[in-house]
Amino acid sequence: MTLRLYDTSARKIRDFTPLTPGCVSIYLCGATVQAPPHIGHIRSGLNFDIMRRWFAHRGYEVTFVRNVTDIDDKIIAKSAEQGRPWWAIGYANERAFGDAYAALGCLPPTYEPRATGHVPEMVEMMRALIDAGHAYAADGNVYFDVRSFPGYLQLSNQDLDDLRQPSGEGETGKRDPRDFALWKAAKPGEPSWDTPWGPGRPGWHLECSAMAHKYLGRAFDIHGGGIDLVFPHHENEIAQSKAYGDEFARYWVHNAWVTMSGEKMSKSLGNSVLVGEMVKQWRPIVLRYYLGTPHYRSTIEYSEEALREAEAAFGRIEGFVQRAVERAGAVEPAADVPEEFAAAMDDDFGVPQALAVVHTTVRQGNAALADGDKDAVAGALADVRAMLGVLGLDPLSEQWADGGDGRGEELTGVVDALVGLVLEQRQAARARKDYATADAIRDQLQRSGLVIEDTPSGPRWELGRRDAR
Repeated sequence: MTLRLYDTSARKIRDFTPLTPGCVSIYLCGATVQAPPHIGHIRSGLNFDIMRRWFAHRGYEVTFVRNVTDIDDKIIAKSAEQGRPWWAIGYANERAFGDAYAALGCLPPTYEPRATGHVPEMVEMMRALIDAGHAYAADGNVYFDVRSFPGYLQLSNQDLDDLRQPSGEGETGKRDPRDFALWKAAKPGEPSWDTPWGPGRPGWHLECSAMAHKYLGRAFDIHGGGIDLVFPHHENEIAQSKAYGDEFARYWVHNAWVTMSGEKMSKSLGNSVLVGEMVKQWRPIVLRYYLGTPHYRSTIEYSEEALREAEAAFGRIEGFVQRAVERAGAVEPAADVPEEFAAAMDDDFGVPQALAVVHTTVRQGNAALADGDKDAVAGALADVRAMLGVLGLDPLSEQWADGGDGRGEELTGVVDALVGLVLEQRQAARARKDYATADAIRDQLQRSGLVIEDTPSGPRWELGRRDAR
């Protein structure tokens, strides 16, 4: 089956044909690092991580570029508020984003360029746009002339006469209020770089065009980002890049928001849930399941109830994997995934439908466990691991088995021995009919983050959510 994806610019699902056979090039708008990430920020990285993994599974060589915006109005405002250098704020939050991506199992990008490292490329692009009549300098600023580019607003499907272009403080000298800033003139005390038009700093949109051109060339396959970036950011990227002479992106793919009470998750609304705090309460693999398994174009309405449901659903998958390993031993992932799973992923990365195949296979595996059919158990486990690997959710993979420090197997053995001693005390209490003590031991273990299951072959344990009390 041909892989198909929804192209925002075409407003329909299209067959995917790569620019270069056997290769896929992706540019994803990454973090603006004025603050630590909330789960709404990380959703985009997770969605595109799954897309990237599927392309790789399909045999493509993937070049994945995700930028870092380390200078903009918000970072400068934070610097003034906190009395800290702008670069210190940017770097600390860049590290926080990196930690969050890693904690939730995202593969590192092929390249992760910073805006401040590409000012020469931006100057070159501005010079060419001015020479071609698409841009002009005024009061130390450089603006893009939107009327010089006939295809402007085709991505967002707006009418230029009705356009209200966002403008920042100090953007003086515009010929038309709808023109947008490529470069912003320096203000006293703010960071700046020298250019032929005077000292200043990059406009938000120019940096992505310059970095996409440098790392992916004049044309590439997929440009991605959150749906909120369609206008003005992506619309302005298209205008300046195509006016510069680039073909630019051939497909535009946008993920939906994470909302709270129907509103986009945003620090400005005071409704954000920081990843650094969430991983203290929830296992990172559960957060990945929660954020990564809805369709990328569907909105996620955040609630603790929904997270608990995700935890329970993933627990059923993980429980089968653990029981299957106990019965059939260490089984490697299958070389390929079931056809139904592949068909779902090829159809605009249909993760919910693909996940349904995972759960069906788990049920079949559980039936095989009940029947004592070791071969069928092993086959189901191999298929489940192959599918979970594509989704970045295989609990036996190095990412999750080691807990990120390479000592997961060693620590599991230590914990297993310690829990075994406590469970022996619980069994002894039950044997002498001291059920109050047995229940107290079980409850204490659960508050410590361990789930105890009594089975015909004896009690077994697994990690659950830590009690926040």
